[in-house]
Amino acid sequence: MSQRIAILGAGVMGETLLAAILGQGHPVGDLVISEKRDERAAELRETYGVEVTGNAEAVTGADTILIVVKPQDVPSLLTEIAANVDASSTVVSLAAGILIETIEAALPAGVAVVRAMPNTPALVGEGMFGISPGASCSDGQLVAVSALLESGGKVVVVDESQQDAVTAVSGSGPAYVFYLAEAMIAGGIDAGLDEATARTLAAQTLVGAAKLLAESDETADELRRRVTSPNGTTAAAIATFDDNGVKDALIAGVKAAAARSAELSKP
Repeated sequence: MSQRIAILGAGVMGETLLAAILGQGHPVGDLVISEKRDERAAELRETYGVEVTGNAEAVTGADTILIVVKPQDVPSLLTEIAANVDASSTVVSLAAGILIETIEAALPAGVAVVRAMPNTPALVGEGMFGISPGASCSDGQLVAVSALLESGGKVVVVDESQQDAVTAVSGSGPAYVFYLAEAMIAGGIDAGLDEATARTLAAQTLVGAAKLLAESDETADELRRRVTSPNGTTAAAIATFDDNGVKDALIAGVKAAAARSAELSKP
């Protein structure tokens, strides 16, 4: 059965979702994306063959509506589209910090709303989406949203009260990994490697370690211990990290990100 999908916002994440959904096998004729800039609209039409319109036009007749604009633009967007959103539609908001109740209050009664927190690895099909259903979202609609977002990575369902924690762990998480990569590369250079080699070594090590963690039944703690031979090179590094409070600092950073996310969610 054909499902019309509207993507509101043609930025990096909007285009990423467009490409991922098309790659999942959805006909291009079932998709529409909104973009006000003529040059950008022409680029999307040429690259994907997709229909590009304004926001109100895009949501008209849409079964699923993905809101992928900046959080500060959401209130005006909701005002613009409210009259054109069908009560049977499912609205998925990927705007950080925007509460489900805020979206529900701005749209017709009964519209199913799902809040989602994506992250940037969706650009390479390895994203992580934490999603939360609103009061009017049925189990079937939630399953459909999960299947749609899985085109860009993996999906977990959480209560909305946990979205700040999701933001702190996976939403902001790629930056922590890049931060670690920066340090690994810099350390490799200081130890005598050229930058290109250090980057290759660090990047593939992170990819491999992440894959091992994702596919293993062992805890991260156990996997680390298996690499850490007593009095070996890894043990020397871990001891130095502990002496410098690296683990405690990372935990504190995740908590700080969660606290900031909660602040941003307040009206």
